[in-house]
Parts: sequence; structure tokens; C-alpha cells
Amino acid sequence: MNLSHRTVLVVGGTSGIGRELARRFAAAGSIVAVGGRSAERLGDLSAEGFATFAVDVTDGASVARARDAVLTRYPELDTVVIAAGVMLLEDLRDPAHFEAARITVDTNLVGTIRVADAFTPHLVGRGAGTLVTVTSGIAFLPFPPMPTYAASKAAVHAYSEALRAQLDGTGVGVVELVPPAVATAGQEKVNPDALPLDAFATEVMGLLGQEPTPHEILVERVLAHRWAERDGTYHDLVARRSRALAMLPGRQG
Repeated sequence: MNLSHRTVLVVGGTSGIGRELARRFAAAGSIVAVGGRSAERLGDLSAEGFATFAVDVTDGASVARARDAVLTRYPELDTVVIAAGVMLLEDLRDPAHFEAARITVDTNLVGTIRVADAFTPHLVGRGAGTLVTVTSGIAFLPFPPMPTYAASKAAVHAYSEALRAQLDGTGVGVVELVPPAVATAGQEKVNPDALPLDAFATEVMGLLGQEPTPHEILVERVLAHRWAERDGTYHDLVARRSRALAMLPGRQG
């Protein structure tokens, strides 16, 4: 992927990984727009020089409005990064967890599908472009305190694989970014081993710049998650990660 001459939309780009990728694409020389829900954060990014668009991936009408506004301003759009997501704790012994599960699926999985559906016809019509989905190492090695998060990211992985197969021959590529725990959005407070955001983004941009671009962007820190089943470490690692269930409010004391 030529990182310096692209027109990129980062949906979910107002914080964390999405915001850092927007900044990295811009620093590489691409034209970058950012979509997100927070008016305050969009304002901050606008002050940095980004074009910004309000979008809520859980609302189909909002996604459609954002698509129309983006394509009106940037008819040459060739790259869409779908980084919007939520990560919520759930205690499956408590039926009240269902609301967190619903929000997680609607944002992480259905939200990704909404955005991909909105921009795929444009990219196919161009005959060239890239959709970047964002999953997680947790898609391949579940973290038991966040069960629906893991399930939603595993589903996005499967969806990305199918989307890539269906778009084969159209000129539109599908790239799946698979982050490990990254020191953003509070991860650094609960996981001292979380990868610093700057180091993560540097490694990601290097992988995206490879020719050909890998189907999966796997930084070094996530390889143990991605290949745990193949390497025979899966069950032991899940057992270790299950110790974190003690962090759930209902399991304390």
C-alpha cells in the first residue's frame, strides 16, 4: 500500500488506535478525513487540520449521511479504515450483562458491516481501493471477562475473510488489522504489558507499506494470540487469562 498518495477515511478515528492511524496516514502524505461520534473530539481534530464527519456506526441513517458527505467532498476516496468499537466487561452469571452484549455486537460487528456496505459500491465502482477492518488478538485467544467483545471481533475476522473473497477481482482489497493490547483507552491501567501506542502504530504502518500488503496486519506482540491454536498454547493461555475474571465487580471480595 502506497501510504503517501491515498485519500483515507478513518471511522472511529477520534481516539485511540483510529486517531493515531489517522495522524500517521496524514504524516505519510495522504489526505485524511475522520469520522466519529464525539463533537468535542471531532472539533479537536478539525483544529489539527483534519476534515471531520459526524457518524454513529450503530445508526444506519447516520452512516448513510456521513458516506454522502464524505464522497461529496472526497470523490477520490480510496481507503476506508473501520476502527469504531467498544470493549465492555460482562459477568455472564448476571443476566443484566445482555445490554452490554447488545451494544458490543451492534457497534463492533454490525457497525463494521454498516460502514463496509456504505462504501463498498463506491470502491468497486472505482475499480481500486482498500477496506481496513479492525479485529483484535482477543478474536483468536478469548479474554473471558470480555466474552462478547471476543465474539464480535472473531465475527469481524470471519466477515473480513468472506468480504475479501467476494471482492476478489474488483480491485478492492480487504486488510484486517489485528491489535494486541495497546496502551490506549485505559488499557495501560489494567495491563502493564500493553504495547505503547506509538510503537504499535509504527509497526502497523511498516506492515501496511509492504508490497503486497498482508491480508492480516500482525505486529510482533499479537503473534502468540493469533497462532495459539496452531502452536498448541491455546488452552494454557486461556486458563491464564481466565484469572482476570476476578476483576469483575460481582467476583470481588
